Amino acid sequence: MPPRSRKRRALRWTGVGLCVFLLWLAAWSLAGYFSFRDGVQAANKRLPTAAKRELSGNGGLPLTSPTTILLLGTDSGRGPARRGLRHSDSMMLLRTDPDHHRISYLSIPRDLWVEIPGQGANRINAAYQEGGAPLALRTVHGLTGLDIDHVIVVDFDRFKTLIDRIGGIDVTVPHAIQSNRFECPYDAERCTSWDGWRFAKGRQHMDGQRALVYSRIRENRLDPSDNDITRAERQQQVTQAIMDKLSGVGTFLKLPFVGGDLLKPLATDLSAGELIQLGWVKFRSDGGSTMRCRLGGDPDTIGGAWVLRSSEENRNVLSMFTGDSAAQPPPPGTGTYGPGCVIGSKSLGSR
Repeated sequence: MPPRSRKRRALRWTGVGLCVFLLWLAAWSLAGYFSFRDGVQAANKRLPTAAKRELSGNGGLPLTSPTTILLLGTDSGRGPARRGLRHSDSMMLLRTDPDHHRISYLSIPRDLWVEIPGQGANRINAAYQEGGAPLALRTVHGLTGLDIDHVIVVDFDRFKTLIDRIGGIDVTVPHAIQSNRFECPYDAERCTSWDGWRFAKGRQHMDGQRALVYSRIRENRLDPSDNDITRAERQQQVTQAIMDKLSGVGTFLKLPFVGGDLLKPLATDLSAGELIQLGWVKFRSDGGSTMRCRLGGDPDTIGGAWVLRSSEENRNVLSMFTGDSAAQPPPPGTGTYGPGCVIGSKSLGSR
């Protein structure tokens, strides 16, 4: 066969292969989208209508305009003594800033002493326990003055399943941790000699169980300065790691098979398109431009219970979070309770 004919045949087969690949990619993407969309529709049904009425209704899209989302991490009552109770393990605001390719996170300490509409003063995590997502939304709006466009409620009891389905996550542990003996993974007899969960310093891969434990630890026996504030920072880490994994190529390749499962731990008003936009904004944002903020305050006891009284500096933090002022770390001497913001991989903690 003449060289020119062989070249034409090679080009023809290359073109055929490219067309087959593009058809496969389109079919795979379509199948993945429909699987994902079905999961989103189920998650939409799980969010109470009363919660949707508390949202701003501004209709902003994460890809084109600044959007504020409340993330509520909850449990449904682990163990016989807590079954049926509704607890808010964590509260976090997420804000997209597509013009600056930035995503910002604002942690709200669960023990922050606030005014809960219709309930009086209490810890902020009591809002979800007393009135579910609708009351939590009203309380956070009253505390921050921010319009909340969307809400995502994460059921921690199903949290580890989601992480396992996406193949685990990578988290950089800032310092060594040894927990108390909570959530022993063994039977009752073996738990008597078990000495708690351990996490070495450095980057490590976590399955769902370890990631869930890492985000829940309140007491570090290797560092007594760890508390509920540093716990919230770990939850930010896990949340960011999940978003990184969800927006990755590996998850896309598995999407037709796991698309519906990804949303099982969630209840949200966000549509499939809005969640895809959120993932794209996260993908476009440079990791070094991510801003992490926290509200803080002064430790106190009320009625024998430990609480955190809101700091005046929290107003400045909210201004940083919305991009109206430059990020500033917690003031010197305020330790792990100080409010502030940092950009990139810097730590909010003071050690």
